[in-house]
Amino acid sequence: MIKRSFPEHGIIGEEFGNDRADSEYVWVLDPIDGTKSFIAGMPVWGTLIALTRMGEPVIGTMHQPFTRETFSGDGGAALYKGPNGKRDLRVRPCGSLSEATLFTTSPMLMNEADRETFRSVEKEVRLSRYGGDCYAYCMLAAGHIDLVIETELKPYDIIPLIPIVTGAGGIATSWDGGPAALGGRVIVSGDPRVHEAALKLLQKG
Repeated sequence: MIKRSFPEHGIIGEEFGNDRADSEYVWVLDPIDGTKSFIAGMPVWGTLIALTRMGEPVIGTMHQPFTRETFSGDGGAALYKGPNGKRDLRVRPCGSLSEATLFTTSPMLMNEADRETFRSVEKEVRLSRYGGDCYAYCMLAAGHIDLVIETELKPYDIIPLIPIVTGAGGIATSWDGGPAALGGRVIVSGDPRVHEAALKLLQKG
C-alpha cells in the first residue's frame, strides 16, 4: 500500500528489510513489537508505525489490537484513543529518581556490563518493574510511569515511539545523550530532572 500510494518513499521494517532507506520520507514498520509477550499472551506488545523525514521521526503510532488502544504523536502533541474515547497524552512531573517508577523489558536482554550499569539506576528509584515492551513507553507518555531504560534496540523498535513520548512532553535519548532513533542503548523519561539524574549514573558505567 505504501509503495502504491507513495512510490518515492522508503521503508524500513523488521520483517522485510529495507527499501529505499535513503529517501527523504521513510516509513518504519514493526508488525509485532514484543514478540515474546505476544507468544505468552501478555497484551503489552503492539504494532509500531512511523514516518521519518530526513532521518528524523515526525509521526509515530502504537496500536494494541487486543486492548483496542492506539497511542500516536507527532513530537508536538500526543493522543490516546481507546474503548473509553480519546484524550491528550501528557507525561507527569517527577522531581527525583527516588520518586520515579522505572520500566525495562528485561535486564536479561542486556549484556553483563550494561546490566550492572542499569542496576545503579534501579537502586535509586522508588519502584522498578519488568516486561513493558513498547507499552511501557506509552504508559510513560500517558503519565503513569517516569522512566524506561533499554539496550540492544533496533531503530524500528524505538523510532515510532519517539514522537509519542516527545509529543507528550517527554525526552528520548541514547545513554550518552545522543539521538534515540539510532537504537541501541536508550533512555526515555517524562521529567528532565529524572532524565538528567539517570543519565549521570548510566554514563558513570
